[in-house]
Amino acid sequence: MSEIRNKIAESGLITLDMRSFKGSQKRIVIDIKNWLFEGMVLKEKMFREYLKNENWSQYENSFVALNCSADTIVPIWAYMLITKYLKPYPKSIVFGDWKSLEKKIFEVNIDNLNLAEFKNKRVLLKGCTDIYIPDESYVQISNKLMSTVKSLMFGEACSNVPIFKA
Repeated sequence: MSEIRNKIAESGLITLDMRSFKGSQKRIVIDIKNWLFEGMVLKEKMFREYLKNENWSQYENSFVALNCSADTIVPIWAYMLITKYLKPYPKSIVFGDWKSLEKKIFEVNIDNLNLAEFKNKRVLLKGCTDIYIPDESYVQISNKLMSTVKSLMFGEACSNVPIFKA
């Protein structure tokens, strides 16, 4: 009886899991609905008072998204004003919801990927997961890897889709 060989392990294929780009960064979504009169109307004087009294240092070293979950019109200057107060504390500020925040964090983590270990290698980008991964991240990682890798595939080792070959 012959020995069972793991051909996938012998292939030199590097599996890169998209979950690894989620990172462990602190995430905070600021919903300004809480700073609106009756959760619906922005009264400038009251709004400025809320901002003045907020403990902005709690956002230190975090990634922050600014949004309003209330179905109301909020002038863009309100978000600009919040940004003024936030500016010295978080690592990044985005306009949008939780998904916008995830997109930004994935973008930062993909940008920080060291390409040296992928030089002229066969790379399998594993995408099936139980966490949210922004679609844009697949485009970004593909764009980044194609300048370095020998080949890029998507899926699982036993069933993948070829994306790129040098």
